[in-house]
Amino acid sequence: MSDSGFPLPPPTFEFLVFSLKMQAEMQLGLLNFGEDKPEAPNLPAARHAIDLLAMIAEKTRGNLALEEQRLMENALTELRFRFVQASEQKKPGDTAEQPAQS
Repeated sequence: MSDSGFPLPPPTFEFLVFSLKMQAEMQLGLLNFGEDKPEAPNLPAARHAIDLLAMIAEKTRGNLALEEQRLMENALTELRFRFVQASEQKKPGDTAEQPAQS
């Protein structure tokens, strides 16, 4: 159990992917936790989370169940798309590196 009294989910591959995906979504400003104004995107931090997922995808290639592989591919595709959208919404003159493609 966690300190909050709620049981923690079991450590699964799916939970790892969802955790990193949520971290990237938070950094992209896509998740709003009741705040009046969403946070501005932190593109370098979002890129880092996306790159972590891409590294895990590369290191686990050929060792995942079909569902796990699809989960990873879908998460990366969605996050890369959202990253490009957020990059295009930045002010002109701002630069942000693209996440690594696998």
